[in-house]
Amino acid sequence: MKNKFVGNLLKIGIPVLLIGALVVGRLMNTPSGESVKENKSGTLIPVNAFVVKPFKLSSDIQAVGTLLPNEEVDLVAETTGKIIGIYFEEGQHVEKGALLLKVDDADLQAQLKRALFQQKLLSEKLERQRILFEKDAVSREEFDQVQTDYNLIEADISLLKVKIDKTELRAPFSGTLGFRNVSLGAYLQPSTIVTRLVDDKLLKVEFSVPEKYAGKALVGSTVQFTTESSNKKFNATVYAVDSKVDSDTRTIAIRARCENPGRLLAPGMFARLNLITRVSNHALLIPTQSVVPEMEGKKVWRLNSGKAHSIIVETGQRTENKIEVTSGLSVGDTILVTGLMQVKEGIAVKPESIE
Repeated sequence: MKNKFVGNLLKIGIPVLLIGALVVGRLMNTPSGESVKENKSGTLIPVNAFVVKPFKLSSDIQAVGTLLPNEEVDLVAETTGKIIGIYFEEGQHVEKGALLLKVDDADLQAQLKRALFQQKLLSEKLERQRILFEKDAVSREEFDQVQTDYNLIEADISLLKVKIDKTELRAPFSGTLGFRNVSLGAYLQPSTIVTRLVDDKLLKVEFSVPEKYAGKALVGSTVQFTTESSNKKFNATVYAVDSKVDSDTRTIAIRARCENPGRLLAPGMFARLNLITRVSNHALLIPTQSVVPEMEGKKVWRLNSGKAHSIIVETGQRTENKIEVTSGLSVGDTILVTGLMQVKEGIAVKPESIE
């Protein structure tokens, strides 16, 4: 029984001794200090880096708007009567003061002719009365009566000329005419719209932005926009901001003015636009993936003497693949872009590429 126990002990003990000897041998063959180096510094982490430098950056607000004419008016005659002349074509461009329509003024012309005869007679009579009055041949009352009659006939002539002028419809400003709503020989009423005149040499762009921009100095800002009819970009300049915020939409209306060379744009067009509120030539832009969000804010890893150090930053506007840093970094700083999950404070890294 005792011999059997000793045999079993030897069977178990000999393999354990062999394994222990093997482990001790390997430990003895390990170079001195190698295990300490791996635990303390480890393998250098390969990373990509980015050198901070200034970029040109514009802050903009995207919106949609409508093109409006610089000036627009429905042309309505100021008098009644038969139309005896139409002097424009539909869609025609006319200059300011151009005669567009004429209403029959034969009766007014006859009254004016009669008044002019009366004026001539009274003018001669007034001159005779003045000579007599200077010689005390007539009284002041008689002279004043003739003077009053002459003044009244002059007033009648002025009134008739005004009425005759109103029988002519003229363009109040230069622009393009719309469709004609009357015909030659028709009896024109004062409420009848003859046509529409639109000044499309200049156009207005009307759009709205959220109320948070109400306090910004937007007058003078540049607006870039496109329309459905063309991919060409047009520029406009903000000239007016509405005096109040729309309580229903919580937006504020803005108007910009633009040139319309070649009449490529037309009033009523839909516009997609960007309102450029700020242009900076020294914005610090870094890759978006280099920013690490945390509970206390945002940080980036800055490379200093081959080691990574975290630094808190404040960010601003985003672009397609970069983000603006408003504080925390300076021009020339080198930050890490990749390997951020393996990086720890003060760890040595190996930049494989620097942009």
